[in-house]
Amino acid sequence: MLLPDADVSRILVVVAHPDDIDFGAAGSVAVWTDAGIEVQYCLVTDGDAGGSDREMSRVEMAAIRREEQTKAAAIVGVHDLHFLGFPDGRVVADLELRHAISRVIRDVRPERVLSMSPERNLDRIYASHPDHLAAGEATLAAVYPDARNPFAHPDLLDNGHEPWTVSEVYLTAHADNTVYVDITDTFERKLAALECHESQHADPARLRTLLSEWGRALGALAGLPEGRLAEGFRAIDVDPR
Repeated sequence: MLLPDADVSRILVVVAHPDDIDFGAAGSVAVWTDAGIEVQYCLVTDGDAGGSDREMSRVEMAAIRREEQTKAAAIVGVHDLHFLGFPDGRVVADLELRHAISRVIRDVRPERVLSMSPERNLDRIYASHPDHLAAGEATLAAVYPDARNPFAHPDLLDNGHEPWTVSEVYLTAHADNTVYVDITDTFERKLAALECHESQHADPARLRTLLSEWGRALGALAGLPEGRLAEGFRAIDVDPR
């Protein structure tokens, strides 16, 4: 059985790139932090392959995107970010990435993990960037079995990272949402968070239109009153009670 928010004290969000969170979940994150839930972010890459300026070094782009994501996180009440530093555009769901995510899960000890769908959505190809799929697959493997198994990645245990059992996973950009969060009252903060990513998005007016349309469509699917906005997730109970 999935947990009500009242029974959740910590949430870990694991995504591939800076701005992935803000597109898919920043409104919900603001709802949760407003309710007193601690939320932390884990970024698999620094987004160093982003932008279109060929004169800018990739090291400089990575630094810019870290700063942008840190500012965006603060707007929705998040102040602890873990940057794993894997190369943007070359993420694979291998043991190295599973190890890195497992370490963060063991350290943060969240009841809920939010990540990206590992399933390609042919109706929303931009949401199915290969890095997104790999980050989602590696996160699910880290949730089960790696983070909870003391014999998985034994060096973690040797270095004091005690096993931790995550209760549930929420996935963004999944074709079949099962949980919706009303973000009407936090929408402006979601938009402000996304606007922090200036190196990627130079047209704030377009962002407002796009996110409003998505939010209204998901609100209708959630059965909310007309005009209310929502974010949707595929929820997975990984710790049956």
